[in-house]
Amino acid sequence: MATKASRSAARVMMAPAVILLLGWMLVPLTMTLWFSFRKYLPLRGGDLGWAGFDNYTRFVSSSAFWPSIQATLIIVGSVLVITVCLGVLLAMLLDQPMWGQGVVRILVIAPFFVMPTVSALVWKNIFMDPTNGLFAHLWKFFGADPVSWLSQASLPSIVLIVSWQWLPFATLILLTAIQSLDSEQLEAAEMDGAPHLKRFWFIILPHLARAITIVVLIQTIFLLSIFAEIFVTTGGAFGSKTLTYLIFQRVLESQNVGLGSAGGVYAIILANIVAIFLMRIVGKNLDA
Repeated sequence: MATKASRSAARVMMAPAVILLLGWMLVPLTMTLWFSFRKYLPLRGGDLGWAGFDNYTRFVSSSAFWPSIQATLIIVGSVLVITVCLGVLLAMLLDQPMWGQGVVRILVIAPFFVMPTVSALVWKNIFMDPTNGLFAHLWKFFGADPVSWLSQASLPSIVLIVSWQWLPFATLILLTAIQSLDSEQLEAAEMDGAPHLKRFWFIILPHLARAITIVVLIQTIFLLSIFAEIFVTTGGAFGSKTLTYLIFQRVLESQNVGLGSAGGVYAIILANIVAIFLMRIVGKNLDA
């Protein structure tokens, strides 16, 4: 049983790590809030004084603001649906005994270790190029005109690229959850004559609820800030500009750190809204 002295000693030893962690989080956040109320132009005079809420008004009144919010939510929602649904199917498939099972699992998980910039370049130049890409040759083989994916279907293209990157992560988490399922439950249901669909719906899926929740929450945190895939492929054109990319453009084009900081605050607000929504919808499974 811990004594008062041991608890005090533990607090003292943990204090440096806690202070470092708080500083790591609070210092950038405080600087972002500070600059969002300043007119700070590094290449055009530096700090030009207090701007009040002018940066916030300018950012939200931009014609690209609400389309960027819409594009962000579409990408996040689409990738989550694709990775969770296909992740469940792949996890169930990889859980079955097969020849070379270990090699197959490594190949399925491998895309997760590819850098976003590299994967975006591969998809852009090898698969989606309208002249020499594999998709273009496939379209020509069936007698159809090649599609310029990154201009005619920019959002679906980015969703496809990002889903390819995050599907291994979802598969790995869900495969681990499936392997922890007691096989006796499935055997008992099979002996009672329960078909495959009912076994999946009433036994496997409820068992995966917590794992699905974890996948959704972790992926959402990262998907809200995707940047490299858009920068490499579309450059934010053709309706593919997310909130993160809009902030980048505002800072880069106008060299206005205050305006970009205001956009960063909006991004924080959006992330918290999405997080609260997800916690209310699927987070309850963590308490089950």
